Amino acid sequence: MRNSRPIPLGLLGSALLVSAAACGGGGGSSSGFESSSGTASSSGAASSSGDISSSSGASGVTSDGCSDAAKLVYVVSNENDLYSFKPDTLQFTRIGALNCRAGLATPNSMAVDRTGTAWVNYSDGSLFKVSTKDATCQSTPFQPLQHQFERFGMAFSANSAGAKEETLFVVGITGTTGSANDGQGLGKIDLGTFKLDLVGDFSGSLRRKGAELTGTGDGKLYGFYTTVPANLAEIAKDTAATPSPRTLNGVQTGSAWAFSFWGGDFWFYTAAAGETSKVTRLKTATDNSISVVKSNLGFMIVGAGVSTCAPTTPPK
Repeated sequence: MRNSRPIPLGLLGSALLVSAAACGGGGGSSSGFESSSGTASSSGAASSSGDISSSSGASGVTSDGCSDAAKLVYVVSNENDLYSFKPDTLQFTRIGALNCRAGLATPNSMAVDRTGTAWVNYSDGSLFKVSTKDATCQSTPFQPLQHQFERFGMAFSANSAGAKEETLFVVGITGTTGSANDGQGLGKIDLGTFKLDLVGDFSGSLRRKGAELTGTGDGKLYGFYTTVPANLAEIAKDTAATPSPRTLNGVQTGSAWAFSFWGGDFWFYTAAAGETSKVTRLKTATDNSISVVKSNLGFMIVGAGVSTCAPTTPPK
């Protein structure tokens, strides 16, 4: 669905009360590698969560050119497993294990394009395409350390409201999470040339801060920042300005963090050191409340991605 309902900026400018304590549409490929990534432009899980299965879910293509699979959220775990996540039912479904990179490199972040293909950044700076159908990997010619970006948060955002063209945005992350200077600003990767271009640094209190990203089908881009407590802000895609950050009182990025926008709401995946991830939902589509909706998943989420096919308003 390509609903075009922007989130009021006022919602991002105010503090919030916490009620509990990120990263195959057009061709009908259902997220294998039958379709290329040409939509982009810009010259073993624990069973303790109770709802993890082993199949990958539906893949029918709807009238907007998006497959059902492309409308899901996807997450990657510290244990190298790929899952789909259906926010309206809170169901995680294990797809399979990633075997993209040998050695000590581990998944760092993930984005999902409009065809339903995942793009995974590893801790050594490499970038892989990953099928959300079976978790198989494909290398890319992306060269690490462009503009000194090695680890980065990432997300696709539609180039305009309802557009099928989209851009892959990235945020360079360095240093220690929560330190004074752990961010390298906003960039974007041209998936035709695999060149990374800088956009700029964030503004105000978020300058030089690290972040994970999520984008939307109505052309928005948001950051989940490694401040203490965490911050949420809409990002100007042409300048990286963040004029109206929102303090997420009670929410900490912890040792692993990711987030996504789905159905008009924000979904944060966070894990403190030595713990597995929990899911916190910010209901910007309705009452503006925030609460933990799943805890102790049994695995640690290190990256999340959602395509620009995902709904931007609550599903009916």
